[in-house]
Amino acid sequence: MDLERWQRLSPLLDALLELPDEQREEHLRALRAEDPALADELERLLALDADDASFLDTPVVTLPAGVTAGARLGPYRLERLLGEGGMGQVWLAERADGMYERKVALKLLRPGLADPKLRQRFDREREILARFAHPYIARLLDAGIDHNGQPYLALEYVEGEPITSYCQSRHLDIAARLDLFRQVCEAVSHAHANLIVHRDLKPSNILVTPAGHVRLLDFGIAKLLDVQPLPVEQTRTGVRAFTLHYAAPEQIRGEPVTTMTDVYSLGVVLYELLTGGKPYRLKRQTDAEWEEAILDGEPQRPSQAAAQAEPDVIRPYSPARLARELAGDLDNIVLKALAKSPPRRYVSAEALSQDLLSYLRGRPVQARGERLGYRVRKYFHRHRWAIAAGAAILLVLSAALGVVGWQAQRALREATRAQAMQRFVAELFQDAGSSPNTPIDLRSLLDMGILRGERSLARQPQARAELYGAVAQLRLNLGDYREADDLLQRQSVLLAVLPDAPASLRLEAAALHGNARRQLGDARGCAARMQPLESAARDEEQRLPLQAAEFYSQLGRCRRDLDEGAAAERLFARALELRRRQDDAAGTAATLLDMANLQADAGQPRAALRALETGLAQLRRKAGDHHPQAIDMLRAMCVLERTTDAMAEAVRDCRASLRLAEELHGRNHRAVIDANRQLAALYVDLGRFNEAEAILQDTTAWMRARLDGDHPDLARANDSLGLVAWERGDSERALRLLRQSLATWRKTGNAGLIAGGAFHLALVLHDAGRDREALPLANEAVALRGRQLGADHALVGDAERLLGEVLAALDQTAPARAALEKAVRLTRDGFGPDHSHTRRAEIALARFQAREGDLKALLRLAGYGQTRSVDLEQRKAAWLARAYASQAQCVGKPAQAQAAFDAVLAEMRQALPEGGAIPREVQRLRDACGVPAA
Repeated sequence: MDLERWQRLSPLLDALLELPDEQREEHLRALRAEDPALADELERLLALDADDASFLDTPVVTLPAGVTAGARLGPYRLERLLGEGGMGQVWLAERADGMYERKVALKLLRPGLADPKLRQRFDREREILARFAHPYIARLLDAGIDHNGQPYLALEYVEGEPITSYCQSRHLDIAARLDLFRQVCEAVSHAHANLIVHRDLKPSNILVTPAGHVRLLDFGIAKLLDVQPLPVEQTRTGVRAFTLHYAAPEQIRGEPVTTMTDVYSLGVVLYELLTGGKPYRLKRQTDAEWEEAILDGEPQRPSQAAAQAEPDVIRPYSPARLARELAGDLDNIVLKALAKSPPRRYVSAEALSQDLLSYLRGRPVQARGERLGYRVRKYFHRHRWAIAAGAAILLVLSAALGVVGWQAQRALREATRAQAMQRFVAELFQDAGSSPNTPIDLRSLLDMGILRGERSLARQPQARAELYGAVAQLRLNLGDYREADDLLQRQSVLLAVLPDAPASLRLEAAALHGNARRQLGDARGCAARMQPLESAARDEEQRLPLQAAEFYSQLGRCRRDLDEGAAAERLFARALELRRRQDDAAGTAATLLDMANLQADAGQPRAALRALETGLAQLRRKAGDHHPQAIDMLRAMCVLERTTDAMAEAVRDCRASLRLAEELHGRNHRAVIDANRQLAALYVDLGRFNEAEAILQDTTAWMRARLDGDHPDLARANDSLGLVAWERGDSERALRLLRQSLATWRKTGNAGLIAGGAFHLALVLHDAGRDREALPLANEAVALRGRQLGADHALVGDAERLLGEVLAALDQTAPARAALEKAVRLTRDGFGPDHSHTRRAEIALARFQAREGDLKALLRLAGYGQTRSVDLEQRKAAWLARAYASQAQCVGKPAQAQAAFDAVLAEMRQALPEGGAIPREVQRLRDACGVPAA
């Protein structure tokens, strides 16, 4: 049966099922006179209904054809069918192209859903949805259309069971069920903050893992498909973009959906979690009856439904006890979520969650009238054990009445602002869906939101300030730093004339603005914006611990960028204490990363690495393996592992960081850019210059489109490109890029950045034989690192090694010897005897001494050339040592020198097919030895 035929049959079938048998026959006779074939089909379907009441649940639109276990679909291989429904089939699958090893849930969409513009929509929306990351949401990993035109969606495969069966099978009490449900609300709230509505929330889309963590499925798929609302008569075809039993009235009517649509569906899920049944008691359970109930029927109060429930469904409670537990607040909360009119529902999933939290803590809920008696009863119930004497009762009652009055006024203001924001969001979504032929991307929607907000929230300045902050956060996530900064400037102006604006808003606004200024490379502007509010953050630590912690963290990052390590450490320590008190796993991990970065700045890479490994393990234990914070932690670990010569581990963690960033954010996100930059630096170390340059060109183009020309991150990109050019032998290009980087870093005043830039520029000048130009830069690198890290630090030793080599080339023998001896001492003490930097210092000193006629130094050089290490940096050092030892044989034993040089060059060509600075140095030595090049 084709789709068009079923669309005509379905409403007629529903109408006939509503009629008594004799009236049904009469209508069939009338239909047969007009359309005999149609009447015959209806009669056959009615007969099937009489034989099997479940036959209408069977999909009637053709499922994807030719799909079997083992088949290849795009880059995936199908393993087994997990399920099927109105939109298609879901298969367990795995990547078949070797990109990564992971099981996925592959949703194969019905061919009828794939219009000619689907591929363009996939490309447009995948970036938005892939950026959409939350620990309670199963991620969309991929989307595409295979060579046969079969559309597919690859989603994270979640081991778990629907939230309703999970709670029933474990006989969870009300509090435990509400805790799980609040996880759902948190995930939905995160989606709404990103302007994404689920549209199809139901228990089968809400799984609970064996560890007890909620994971929401299919988030954003209806948006990805761009499914347009269907007229009522066409919603019984089995291809609706929602599930009828959990649909909101506006979905039935075919109206645009808003965030309040999801709130309604959450209400149905909550009803089912608490009572074991649906909100409406229907006789025939037909689609027509369900639609009528959702549009016009009154849901049964949960407490009444509980009293009539089967005991097995509501364990550990009896029907009577559960009815008592639900009566009152929970009845009101559920019914408020199920209100027919969106404005009468909770303004957001977060508001619903907060009301449930109030219930759990014995506080007044918003789902009932603001009656004074109700609030006072709640107060006494909450503090009943503390109120023991008549005098105490009078005192507490007086205080309570004062608090109630203040709370009522605040609640009125909050409600007014919330309603204004609710109207704004609803109208924004309605506008976005009013022109189905006009593609709306997220940036356009945000621009539209600001324009509308200026008008509709003109008399709500605080709501407008909150809007600026919310949109600025989304802009920051998109990498639109200038646009975010502009919005936050406007927010700052508004807050300056709002003396009653809450402290939470002021702290969040300052932290957000500080982040924007920092992303734009203006650490001083960040500190100037945030510093005046540090005392306010201290005052609010008890009431707003997480907001204060985030404030301290952001201010600490700005202080670190300004090279104020002690101030940054103090702020990070305070943030860490507050986050740990609140059991904030993600925030704790972020602050541990901040503190590890400080340790790395101080030249303690191993301590920093240990701290990061511990923090990452804690994050994974509490929030799972795919939390966004893990991206930055893995990338930082890669940096530290490069520093400590653990190259295999660095490759592993760099790739893991990039893979996770792409899975969570798509390929056009700042986290992916940063991960790629680090991978490129690693490729430079490994001699893979072509790959490194390709990555750096892409990342630099991304940054140039979004950052000012003197941004420190652009300077980092130029520095990396300069080193690649140097490795390839293009000294002039390398010098131009490195000078640009150093000039930018000098503007920041950051000693660490300036020292690194001076070191690299001196290195390339020395390699080019321009040692007089290199000398002041090498001296500057030594001095700056000494001031920043301490005179005896290992990185000072590395800079002393370069300084000694420059001085030796200039025939300044005494200072060269002193610098090289100091380099060996500092690197041995700091890096350890086996580190490549230590070995390079030892080789430089031995070469200098051998030139001075020290035969023992020549023997040491030969010894340094013998290594069994597989580490590339160690092998590079050994090749240099062998080349320097061979150089000493050039005068007396040219044949042996030739053989030695040839052996070194052959090994390097095999390990470094793209060449590099060290192979070029060895070739120079060979040429200077008078041996013709092979």
